[in-house]
Amino acid sequence: MEQLWDDITRAYDHHIQAPGKELHFLILIAFVLSFGFIRSSAHLIRAQVSWWPGNVETKGGTHVHHLVWGILLLLSMGYVGIATDIGSPWLEFVGIAFGIGMGLTMDEFALWLNLQDVYWQEKGRQSIDAVVVTTALLIIALLGLQFWIDVYDAALVLTGFNRGNAWIAIPIHVIGIVLAVVCFRRGRKLAGLFGLFVPLVALIGAVFPRREQARSTA
Repeated sequence: MEQLWDDITRAYDHHIQAPGKELHFLILIAFVLSFGFIRSSAHLIRAQVSWWPGNVETKGGTHVHHLVWGILLLLSMGYVGIATDIGSPWLEFVGIAFGIGMGLTMDEFALWLNLQDVYWQEKGRQSIDAVVVTTALLIIALLGLQFWIDVYDAALVLTGFNRGNAWIAIPIHVIGIVLAVVCFRRGRKLAGLFGLFVPLVALIGAVFPRREQARSTA
């Protein structure tokens, strides 16, 4: 396990730190964590947990969606990052705040897509799909294929295989992409998105029947 951690750390240093992608990494982490926090907060508020703060409302009783704070963060941090020439560590703080704004905004993607408060309705699932797509795109842009090859090479060493067989990861991921396309065509968007990174997930989504189909054939 220690060898695996060392290899992953080396891959991080080589593919993220050395090329100067730390800012991309911070945005990704801030985005995922802020989405997880605000989604958990919404569930706690809905469950009326006594010790958790409630919704933000104006004096007139208007509910201020966290989408508003997300947009304000995106506008202000986007302007600061583009129009000013700030250095480290302030630029990293701007990137983190921008990622938080992304998380707050994308969590209510279904609201600004439908122009209705559908957070707890069936259409509210569109926000989850949008967050998964955004996360996948951020990871792809940040790491690229070579990072996954290095991680796969580290996994081979952990399981007792010799280093240098990482080329096997390429055809495996090509097959995973094909299976992910099958998942998309079957309406299994989440399985398809995760399958782009974990081919086994795409295989399960492509092979196993949908729950509705399983019930109809039972």
